[in-house]
Amino acid sequence: MATDMTEAIHQLIQDRGISEELVLRTIENTLLAAYKRRFGNADNAIVRFGDDNREVSIYAKKKIVDGVYDPVSEIDLEEARELKSEAEIGDELLIEVDPKDFDRISVQSAKQTAHQSIREIQKDSLYSEYKDKVGEIIIGYYQRERTGTIYVDLGKVEGILPKKYQSPRETYHVNDRIKALITEVNKTPAGLQVVLSRTHTDFVRAIFELEVPEVYDKTVEIHKIVREPGYRTKLAVYSNREDVDPVGACVGLKGVRIQAVIREMEGEKIDILKYDPDPRRFIKNALSPAEVRDVVILDEGKHQALAVVNDSQLSLAIGKQGLNVRLANRLVDWNIDVKTDAQFEEMDISSESRRAVSELFGDDEEISRIVELPGVDAAVAEALLSNEIDFIEDFLALSPEEMGNIQGVTPEQLEVLRKLIEDNVEIVEEEADEVFPDDGTGAEGPSVETEGEDNAPEVEEYECPECGAKITVDMTSCPNCGIGLSFEYEDE
Repeated sequence: MATDMTEAIHQLIQDRGISEELVLRTIENTLLAAYKRRFGNADNAIVRFGDDNREVSIYAKKKIVDGVYDPVSEIDLEEARELKSEAEIGDELLIEVDPKDFDRISVQSAKQTAHQSIREIQKDSLYSEYKDKVGEIIIGYYQRERTGTIYVDLGKVEGILPKKYQSPRETYHVNDRIKALITEVNKTPAGLQVVLSRTHTDFVRAIFELEVPEVYDKTVEIHKIVREPGYRTKLAVYSNREDVDPVGACVGLKGVRIQAVIREMEGEKIDILKYDPDPRRFIKNALSPAEVRDVVILDEGKHQALAVVNDSQLSLAIGKQGLNVRLANRLVDWNIDVKTDAQFEEMDISSESRRAVSELFGDDEEISRIVELPGVDAAVAEALLSNEIDFIEDFLALSPEEMGNIQGVTPEQLEVLRKLIEDNVEIVEEEADEVFPDDGTGAEGPSVETEGEDNAPEVEEYECPECGAKITVDMTSCPNCGIGLSFEYEDE
C-alpha cells in the first residue's frame, strides 16, 4: 500500500537533494502523524518498509483479549483467530491499517508534518553543505536589489551581498554573473542565509589561488594582504622554493595572471611585492611602486621607521590621499614616515637615534674603521689610510700638529670627518689610570705624564705585537685589538 504516496515523497525529496535515510524517516513520521490524528495516539503503531524501500506499510499492534475495552490496542479472540488460527489470549497481532481509512483531517495533518519535516531536513542539509564552504569562492546570478543589498541566486539557496561588502567601483544588473566569497552561513526562520563578500581580503586570496597554480599548491604563499576595496590592494608573497620567483609567478608571463585578477576585481590596482623578514627591506618593498632609497629604523620597539626617497618619488610613495603609505603601514605593521633627502638631512636624528643612522646603511655591527663610517668621503678615507690612519681611534688620538702633517686632506675635510664620527660613533671616556705609589722595593709603577712639568718623565711607547697599534707600559690590554699586555722590568 501507499506506493503512490511513497513515490511522490521520494520524487519531492530527491529534487531537494536529501539523503535516503532522511526520506524514510520523513515518510515514517508522516504516517505516524496520520495514525495519531485518526486513533488518538500512535503508541502501538509500527511503520515498515519493503526490501527495496519502495513499499511502506503501517500496522497497529493489538493484544488478544477476551472482551475488548480499548479497540485501538485490543482485539477479541474470535476476531484474532480469523486472522491467525493459532492465536491465543495474551498474544499480540500486527494488523495492517489501510491509509484510506484515515479521514481528511488526519491526512491533512500528515501532510503538514511531512512538509515541516522536509523543510527542517532541507535546512539542516543545506546548512551543513554551505557551512563547509565558508571561505570559498562561489558563483551566482544577480536576482534583485533591496536597500542596497543584492540577492544572488546560488542554485539551491539564495545568497545576499550586503552593501558594505560590495566594491565601490562595481555595478550590477539582473542576471549578471557574480563571483563572491562565502563569509557566513546562518539559519533563520525564513530559511538559510548565505552572506557573500567581494571586499574581504580572503576574496583576493581565493582569486589568486584560482589563477596562480603555485599559490594553490603552496609553492608560493601569501604572507599578508591589505586592501582598500575598489582602489588598491597590496600582497606580500614568498616562495618555498629557491628556483621560483614568487612575484613573477603571481604576475605570470606577460602579466596574464595578474591581468585576470585585475579584471575580476573590476580594474582595482594590485601591488605584488616580496615579503622579507628584514623590516628595512620589507618596508622598501611595501612602498612599491615607489623607489625607496633607504629606510631608518627609528624605534624598533614601537615599530617606527623612516623611509627616505628622492623628490620625484615622494608623491608616489605617499599615494593619493596617503593611500599607498597607509596600506604599507598595515602590510608591514610599522608606522612609516616618508621624507625626501632634503627633509631627512634637516632632521635632528643624531641625538635621537645614532644607531638608526648606521642601520640606514645596513650596518648593525660596531663601527671601528674610518672607511666604515656612513657617508664618509672615500677619498678622505683613502688619504688617511695612506698616512697609516685606518681606525677611528687612531684618528681621534692625533694631536693638532699631527693633524696638520697629514698629506692629501684639507683641514675642512678633517673637520667634516670629526663631525661625522661624533654623529655616528659613541665615544666612551676611559677613567684615568691609577698612579701606583712606591712600594718600597725600588721598582716604580707605571709613570703618568703630567702637563706643565718640564722635567716630567716621558711615557715610552711601543707597538702591539698583534696589530701594531701604539701602546704604553701603563696599558693592560691593546686599545685597538684588545689583546692582553704584560711588561717585564729589567733591574738596572
